[in-house]
Amino acid sequence: MAASAIVAEPKPSVEPPFPATRSDLGQYPTVDPTGAEEDDLYCRLKSLQRQLEFIDIQEEYVKDEQKNLKRELLRAQEEVKRIQSVPLVIGQFMEMVDQNNGIVGSTTGSNYYVRILSTINRELLKPSASVALHRHSNALVDVLPPEADSSISLLSQSEKPDVTYNDIGGCDIQKQEIREAVELPLTHHELYKQIGIDPPRGVLLYGPPGTGKTMLAKAVANHTTAAFIRVVGSEFVQKYLGEGPRMVRDVFRLAKENAPAIIFIDEVDAIATARFDAQTGADREVQRILMELLNQMDGFDQTVNVKVIMATNRADTLDPALLRPGRLDRKIEFPLPDRRQKRLVFQVCTAKMNLSDEVDLEDYVSRPDKISAAEIAAICQEAGMHAVRKNRYVILPKDFEKGYRTNVKKPDTDFEFYK
Repeated sequence: MAASAIVAEPKPSVEPPFPATRSDLGQYPTVDPTGAEEDDLYCRLKSLQRQLEFIDIQEEYVKDEQKNLKRELLRAQEEVKRIQSVPLVIGQFMEMVDQNNGIVGSTTGSNYYVRILSTINRELLKPSASVALHRHSNALVDVLPPEADSSISLLSQSEKPDVTYNDIGGCDIQKQEIREAVELPLTHHELYKQIGIDPPRGVLLYGPPGTGKTMLAKAVANHTTAAFIRVVGSEFVQKYLGEGPRMVRDVFRLAKENAPAIIFIDEVDAIATARFDAQTGADREVQRILMELLNQMDGFDQTVNVKVIMATNRADTLDPALLRPGRLDRKIEFPLPDRRQKRLVFQVCTAKMNLSDEVDLEDYVSRPDKISAAEIAAICQEAGMHAVRKNRYVILPKDFEKGYRTNVKKPDTDFEFYK
C-alpha cells in the first residue's frame, strides 16, 4: 500500500493595508490626509451649527414658557390674596385627615371637614392651632401665629412691672414664703434634688382687698428672669362652649414652650368656685374650665419648670380639689397690717414725698383703725393732692389729716350696701 502524502496548501498571508515597518514605506503609495480631515471638520461644523440652532430654539421656548409661568404665578398669587383677604373666620385646627383635607372647629361651635390651601405649610398645622377659614367655603386658607391670640401673651422684659420687693412695705413673711416656693425652685432646682423632695407646684395668695397680693406677684415678675404669663380668671369665660378650656390648655402650653415660666392667675375665684349642681349652660361651662385647670395643674410634667401663682379675695369659696396639696402646695395669707406693718408701709409710700418736719407718721400708725396697705397709699396720695390744690410744695399735717378722713373716716351712709 503506497503511502499517500497529504500536502496542505499554504494559507495566503494577510498583509496589512499599510506598511508595518519604516523600511517598507517606500513600497506603497502614500495618501494625503488633508482632504479627508477638511471634510470631517466641515461635517462637524455643520453638526455644531445645527445643535446651536436647536439650542437657540429651545432657549426661546424656555423664555416664552417662563413668561407664561410668571403670569400664572402672579395670577395665582392674586387669587391667594383674594382668598385670604379679610374678613376671614377664625377657627381652630383639630385633625389632619389627609394631605389636602382636615377637620377644623369654628367660633360658632361647629366642626367642619374642609379643604386646605396648597400653599400652606403642613408642618404648622398642629392640633389647637389658630387658623383662618374662608367665609363662604370654610376652606383653610391661612395659619395664624401663636401670638395672634392677644388674650394670652408673655410679658417681655420691657413690659414687666418695675415693682421690686423694696416697694412693698412689710409682708416680710409673705415675701420669704413666695420666694421659697416660686423663685428658689427655678434658680436652684438642684437643692431640692439633693434633699430629695419636689418643689411646690402652685401658690395661693389670699386675703382682704388691698393687702399686696398683686403687688407681690408683680415683684416676682420683675425679680425673676423666667417667662411670666398673667391672666385674669374672668378672661377664661368665653361666649362659645369649649373656648374657655382651650384657653387654659393654651396658657399651660405656652408656659411649657417657654420654660422656666410663671403663670399668675388673678381673681381665680371667677372660675374656681366650689362645684354644685349647675342648672344653666354658663355654670356648666365655668365648671368645665375649672376641671381643665385641675387637670393641667396635676398633669403637667413636674420636671418642666412651670409654677402657678393664684390670687383671690375669697379663698373660702374655692373648690376643695384646687386647694388640696399637689396643686396648691403653699397658701400664703395676707392679713390687714398690724402696727409694725403700717409703719413700714407709710415709710415706703412717703419715701419720695416732700413732707414737712411737723408731719408725725407715728400718729397715724398708732390709730386703732384697721386699714389696708392700699388705703395707706391712698391716704398719702390724697395728702399730696390736697397740697397741690393749695399750691404748696410741702405736705403739711393737715393734708394728711384730710387724706385720712377721706379714706378711713367714711360716713355710715357710704357703701351701705356692703353692710
